[in-house]
Amino acid sequence: MPQPRLSVSRSPATAIAAVAIAMALAGCGESAKLPSEAGFGPTPQLPAPNKTAIPTIHIAPAKGWADGARPTAAEGMSVAAFADKLDHPRWVYVLPNGDVLVAETNAPPKPDDGKGIRGWIMKQMQKRAGAGTPSANRITLLRDTNGDGVADERSVFLKDLHSPFGMVLVGNDFYVADTDAVLRFPYQPGQTSITAAAQKVVDLPAGPINHHWTKNIIASPDGSKLYVTVGSNSNVGENGIDKEAGRAAIWEVDPRTGQHRVFASGLRNPNGMAWEPSSGALWTSVNERDEIGSDLVPDYITSVRDGGFYGWPYSYYGQHVDTRVNPPAPDMVAKAIVPDYAVGAHTASLGMTGAVGNSLPARFQHGMFVSQHGSWNRKPLAGYKVIFVPFDNGRPNGAPFDVLTGFVGQNGDAQGRPVGVAVDKRGGLLVADDVGNTVWRVSGAR
Repeated sequence: MPQPRLSVSRSPATAIAAVAIAMALAGCGESAKLPSEAGFGPTPQLPAPNKTAIPTIHIAPAKGWADGARPTAAEGMSVAAFADKLDHPRWVYVLPNGDVLVAETNAPPKPDDGKGIRGWIMKQMQKRAGAGTPSANRITLLRDTNGDGVADERSVFLKDLHSPFGMVLVGNDFYVADTDAVLRFPYQPGQTSITAAAQKVVDLPAGPINHHWTKNIIASPDGSKLYVTVGSNSNVGENGIDKEAGRAAIWEVDPRTGQHRVFASGLRNPNGMAWEPSSGALWTSVNERDEIGSDLVPDYITSVRDGGFYGWPYSYYGQHVDTRVNPPAPDMVAKAIVPDYAVGAHTASLGMTGAVGNSLPARFQHGMFVSQHGSWNRKPLAGYKVIFVPFDNGRPNGAPFDVLTGFVGQNGDAQGRPVGVAVDKRGGLLVADDVGNTVWRVSGAR
């Protein structure tokens, strides 16, 4: 691809950073030695780490969809825009009456995240990937009044939030996971807007670094507990382990009192969560660490054990030690749990939802839908699609199926990037696309 034209100031640091970006975008950096499928399944291939002086940077530039263009659904299914012209839609949630809520959101200001030349490079890359826009800080309600699979009414459900992400309704209590707190609002069925003041349930780790800012939330089946994802404050602890207090974890929260505890830890950046119906286990999708090669480390989905430790930052996939972490912690490595199922290196697997209630073909009836936002630290590109991991007796069973593809065009540009996924009341799969500014709906008959 042609080298980008960069405006370079007289500052030496800025000049060096600009040169580094130009080199990276022109094709510098290592490439994958293994096929992408080697990073999938219960026993992914894990080659030796390959750390380079300049991180491998390979991004599909965010361009959006041309008029009439759309992603490609798997055989036997179709896809259409449920709602478009949104502002960076990241997460979706379906209310009991069928209304769809979408969090229009982006990262909050993070003045201390990624300082220096490397940090400047990474910020430019994130902008190139479509993550540089200010956050709309709202939740929008979408309603399909005639059942045709297209929202024909929309309203601002909540506004003036702080980088909202996860949402869940328990009885008449509606909870939002802002980047720095869990908030509660009163809700009545059919309500299209909430104007009541928020009640804070619990503060969440945030601050001036806030490296992984997204916080997701779900409720226990009986509604007595909330579970909240809190990503790490760094790639592999380079900001200091003291900056990771309460992070790289899933919290269990009592919604009545705000009392909370770390339910599971060592999860670098957990995002999606779902209850597996046959086992009753909590599952999560996790983004693993970067900058040790295009083939490492696979992202994963896994069941989550109460009190379990999953390795970050000291090791990955059980006892594979990350030598970049100082000081090491062999005692923690020794108890690291091996994740259940890898979903590809650097795929940025964010959204996840269970199959219950979907009306797609039979092969999609038992398992987990996983949205893959797409890689920046891998050559060739990986992710940029929605997959389905089939389950049997509560466990992954076999290779994944593609559900929705075509997010990267033939010219290498990102027309869209999938994030949140949810099954709607009529059995369709909703997919939030934060580059295409669209919520897609996948449908199909058995």
